[in-house]
Amino acid sequence: MSKQKSAVSLFKEKLERIEEISALLEDQEIDLEKAILLYEEGMKLSQECIVVLKDAELKITELKNSFKSN
Repeated sequence: MSKQKSAVSLFKEKLERIEEISALLEDQEIDLEKAILLYEEGMKLSQECIVVLKDAELKITELKNSFKSN
């Protein structure tokens, strides 16, 4: 169970960082080089979140299928 909690915690941290990055990118004062680095970081984090969500979806589908067969 602690592994699940840590996965959820990491997911939440990634989402919070994406929100921070989004706010920073909305700032008109940010220079282009920093904006590009932040954008790259945000895209990497979003891809990692997508993987976590797809894994969760697969687990839910497997659970639903196991209950249907019982």
